[in-house]
Amino acid sequence: MKHRFDYGEAFQRTLGWITPEEQARLRRARVAIAGMGGVGGAHLLTLSRLGIGAFSLSDFDVFELHNMNRQAGARMDTLGRSKLEVMAEAALNINPELELRRFPEGVDATNAEAFLEGADVYVDGLDFFAFEARRTLFNTCREMGIPAVTAAPLGMGSAVLTFLPGGMAFDDYFQFREGLSTNELSLRFMMGLAPAMLQMGYLADPGRVDLAAQKGPSTPMACDLCAGMAGTEVLKLILGRGRVVAAPRGLHFDAYRGRLAHTWRPGGNRNPLQRLLLAVARRRLAAVARSG
Repeated sequence: MKHRFDYGEAFQRTLGWITPEEQARLRRARVAIAGMGGVGGAHLLTLSRLGIGAFSLSDFDVFELHNMNRQAGARMDTLGRSKLEVMAEAALNINPELELRRFPEGVDATNAEAFLEGADVYVDGLDFFAFEARRTLFNTCREMGIPAVTAAPLGMGSAVLTFLPGGMAFDDYFQFREGLSTNELSLRFMMGLAPAMLQMGYLADPGRVDLAAQKGPSTPMACDLCAGMAGTEVLKLILGRGRVVAAPRGLHFDAYRGRLAHTWRPGGNRNPLQRLLLAVARRRLAAVARSG
C-alpha cells in the first residue's frame, strides 16, 4: 500500500515545542552538511525529522564494514555503496519533498562557495582528520556570513562549538596554520573542542588512539548525542530564539560520566591554560608512541 505524504501531518508532533509559523520557517530553510558518515549521517536524519526542507550534502566515500559500529547508513546491504546516495535515500524516505543538492566529489576550495550557497547554517560532519576541507569550509562560512556548527563524538559524549559571523574565527580559536603536522592539528582540534576532556577518565585502552595512523575508537552513542546537540543549535539559529553558545564558549556533555561542562577559553588554544593542556597532551602522546 502506497502512503500519501503530507508535510503538516508528518511533522505535527513537533508543534508545541515550536509554533506552526516556526515549522514553516524550518521547511523553507537549507542546511549544508559535509560528510555523511557517523556524525554527518546522524545530523541529516535528525534534521530531516525536524522538518528542514532543503539540504546541500557532500561525501565521496563508500560504506565499509568497519563503519558498522557508529554510522547510520552502514548496513550489510549498503556496504560498498556511496554514503551520499544511501543517506540521501534515507532522508527522502522521511520527507520525499526534500530539495537536495549533492556533491559526490566532496568539498574543497574549488566548490566550497557553491556548496554553501543559500545555506542558513553549515553543520560539520567531516571525518575528524579532514583538516584541510574543514578549514576551507569554516573559513568560507565566515566570508559568506553563515553560522557553522561542529559537534565532536568523544567517548560516549559530544562536544559542540558554534562559530558565528562576526565572532571568533575557526583558525583563530584552534590556532590552525599551514605547516602543522597531522598529530599537532589533531591535538589542537581535540583539545579545542573539548577543553574539559571529560572522556579521558574512562578510556580503557589508550593504545587504540593512533593519531599518526588517523585512527581512534568511537561509539554510536556519541554520534547520536552529536546530532541531538547540534540539531538543537541549528533550530535556535534558524528560528532566532534561544541562547546560542558560540566560540570561545562551548558545551561538552558526557553520558558515561553524567556530566555537562560549559567551557570558556578566551583566545582559544592561545589561552594559557590551553597551552599547558596541549603541552601535557603532547608528552602523553609521545609516551604512548614510545611504549608502542
